[in-house]
Amino acid sequence: MRTVLVAAVLAVFTLSVQAQCPPSGETAASLQAHKSRGWKGGKLDDAASRNALALGLLDCLRSPDPLLRDELAFDGLQTMMRAGQVEPPAMQQMRVRLLAELAQPDASGFGQPFSALVLAEVVRADRMRPFLFPAEREEIVERASAWLAGVRDYRGFDAKEGWRHGVAHGADLMVQLAVHPLLQRAQAETMLGAIASQAVPPGEHFYRYGEGERLMAPVFYLARRGWFSAEDWERWLASVVGRVPQVESPTQASLAARHNASAFLQALYVSVMESGNEDVMRALMPGLKQAIKTLG
Repeated sequence: MRTVLVAAVLAVFTLSVQAQCPPSGETAASLQAHKSRGWKGGKLDDAASRNALALGLLDCLRSPDPLLRDELAFDGLQTMMRAGQVEPPAMQQMRVRLLAELAQPDASGFGQPFSALVLAEVVRADRMRPFLFPAEREEIVERASAWLAGVRDYRGFDAKEGWRHGVAHGADLMVQLAVHPLLQRAQAETMLGAIASQAVPPGEHFYRYGEGERLMAPVFYLARRGWFSAEDWERWLASVVGRVPQVESPTQASLAARHNASAFLQALYVSVMESGNEDVMRALMPGLKQAIKTLG
């Protein structure tokens, strides 16, 4: 535990003092060149250089420049990680830094959503070839779920600044956890609590960037695990609908809640029906039909 705490403190120190984007020895042009070669070749044929670049790109996840943040840093990290080109010790360092980022102030709104998206890639890599300890997986579930539930920055796309999309990126992280073969039922319950809280978020925000579809995806995959009965799902879906205010006269908050709940439920309904998975249909459809009926 002490080691984890020390690592987290060091990660915070690094974030606040040593942030550098582009990474040392790189420019936007050199990163573009790496991308054009598929993030391989040249110095990236050397494992140490590749791992160092991957760690260096983490600082760019906070960049206000969508070219550096999304098209270069995230693209490079995802490409190298999915190709198995980032070694487990480097990914362990990434895990610590990314979890620390989720707890950092983020007024610009870029760092946390993109950290969640890269953390999803860490989980995916662990799913393909496990390297995390159970306690480390548990920590990701707990802290990522708490972060997702606490998201209040609902900014999506900006023509000049690009994407933020915290809820959707958090949902993508939940998907990678949901399909991980080493996930535990208790962890799934923690995740479902966070998903419910954002399926119908507090306040007057109307989702318009497909957040409902992204949030329903981990629910669908969790249903495929067979851990939860139809009665379990009925209770959970009722809790989602229960977040919609019951008012005599419409308010912005009640209309937003109804809009968001409807988008989530309809997306889940279509996915279940189109899946053709009889087990998932038996588990989810009774509760889904009742929830949609209740919502009216």
